[in-house]
Amino acid sequence: MSKIRIYTIAKELGIENAEMLSILDDLGIEYKSVSSTIEEDTVELIKGIVAEGRGSAPAVAQTDQPQPEKQEEVNTDTVQNDQAKTEKSRVDQTPAQADSGLSAEELAELAELEAEEAAEQAAAAARAELPHRAPVVTIMGHVDHGKTSLLDYIRSSKVAAKEAGGITQHVGAFEAKTSKGRVVFIDTPGHEAFTSIRARGANVADIAVIVIAADDSLMPQTREAIAHAQAAKVPMLVAINKVDLAQADPERVKADLTTINLVPEDYGGDVITVPVSARTGEGVEDLLEYISLTAELEDLRADPKGEFGGVIIESRVDKQAGVLATVMVQEGTLKVGDFLVVGENYGKVKAMTDSAGGRIKEAGPSTPVQILGFSESPSSGELVSRTENEHAARELIAGREEKRREEEEARKKPKLSLDDILGPLSEVQTVNLILRADTQGSLEAIQGILAKKETDDVKLNVLLAGIGAPTEGDVLLASTADATILCFSVVPSGAVKKAAENKEIDLKSYRIIYEMIDEVDRLIKGNLEPVYEEQYLGRAEVRMVIRHPKTGNIAGSYITDGMFKRGAKAMVTRGKEVVYEGNVVGLKRFKDDVREVRQGLECGINLDWDEVQEGDIIEASEMVEVEQ
Repeated sequence: MSKIRIYTIAKELGIENAEMLSILDDLGIEYKSVSSTIEEDTVELIKGIVAEGRGSAPAVAQTDQPQPEKQEEVNTDTVQNDQAKTEKSRVDQTPAQADSGLSAEELAELAELEAEEAAEQAAAAARAELPHRAPVVTIMGHVDHGKTSLLDYIRSSKVAAKEAGGITQHVGAFEAKTSKGRVVFIDTPGHEAFTSIRARGANVADIAVIVIAADDSLMPQTREAIAHAQAAKVPMLVAINKVDLAQADPERVKADLTTINLVPEDYGGDVITVPVSARTGEGVEDLLEYISLTAELEDLRADPKGEFGGVIIESRVDKQAGVLATVMVQEGTLKVGDFLVVGENYGKVKAMTDSAGGRIKEAGPSTPVQILGFSESPSSGELVSRTENEHAARELIAGREEKRREEEEARKKPKLSLDDILGPLSEVQTVNLILRADTQGSLEAIQGILAKKETDDVKLNVLLAGIGAPTEGDVLLASTADATILCFSVVPSGAVKKAAENKEIDLKSYRIIYEMIDEVDRLIKGNLEPVYEEQYLGRAEVRMVIRHPKTGNIAGSYITDGMFKRGAKAMVTRGKEVVYEGNVVGLKRFKDDVREVRQGLECGINLDWDEVQEGDIIEASEMVEVEQ
């Protein structure tokens, strides 16, 4: 029996992919994504459900018997009236009547939860009213695997040329017209550029396409690109390029993907792989189709009438025009004449050009535009906002400058401890690592040891494991993912060390593998909440009570077992009754203050309690951190 892809059936039936998946969920049918396949008999069942939902069921012949439709109508009205009365009765009740047995505190908590749920539902309903926007796609991968060629093919085949006028400069993104609508590509490929944008708080791309050559498979930069996309938590598609070559082996690529925990759909996983050729165009339509399907499932929406928000993709200085900045509009609509603020700079939009070089007056969400108007060149990834006028722009910048100065002052103060930062831990903590080693064998050995180091409370997440010295791209990834870079038998360059220092990234090198593992142990321990237990120290018998006008009563005692320490916990028993629990605030041997006294010696024990009596027994203990 043949199988059919889910999105193909949805297209034939004229329904959204999300609705199709909902039907499959109701039927209890498992799937990985809309590109998964289902059996023909399931397809027929779905067609019947869709037809029934559209009212295609056979009509019932009319007879002289009473019409059931009217009877149902009456019954429905009756039920509705009963429901209305019940609802009114419920509303008229006091909270205590409606929720008998609940305390005032529990009622308040319940009301708060209901209010939060109502707010979430209202926000979801409001979002559902917003129009969809085009997906923004970035293409990444190893050098020479065909990223640029693929972008060039899509641009030449899917972009309608316009007459360039005025500013005819390169815009760092372009819009492609597909059968499913617009798709926006960022054509400044490279995972480092992608992450440098994200490092400043802007996740400009919605989908990442990882290009892997079918004749070369996974390479170091491929792994890096995947790590950057995973750190950004954006959906990934894998384009297996160069399938037109005689030596192409797409199956090898799929098999190699499984070694880094990316399992293709063909192998029962959820990673979509698309064979393509940037030279002949084979598979490019399929890739665009999958991009659109992924975007549909992501339900990308934006309000063109809302407050404007955007991000700088790139900028440069033109000798004739001045500063040219490419902005990706994310929310609202950007117009010529608007005042924009980027960081601590502002500018007025004097002219705006679309990705095809044509002059435009306004641009909505998911639209890349090149603007003229900034006096200084903004950095990639900086967020762009709009103000009403120049005065408002200056005020906003003044506020940002003051905040920056305050943060600089704060950085001069002592750093917070790990406990201050993490506070009480109530969930699993993750230690992010980037590993660099001299050989593949070393790398595999280290990863094998690390796999055994995880605990129920702390997970080790290796973002990237590569051969050779760490790069500045590694430092960038570490800064955005809060990771530690560990190197074995490779030495980072001076530039990389400086970059790590500037971004306050831990970059450590080791020659002995177990020294590296010890460092991982320290990282794990630093992410665990310490566990303490009370440990017995010693016992003392009070033989006399010494009255002291300044320090209070001192228990002249004999240590019968173990030892006593200053600052230890103390418990005093009188007969079988515990009469005091507190601390040893002082210890004396003759006239000297001492830190500890051992078994067989006499001493003066000063408690923060004056009711001690001769014959009392004092037990000392301390809280000790236990290994986890």
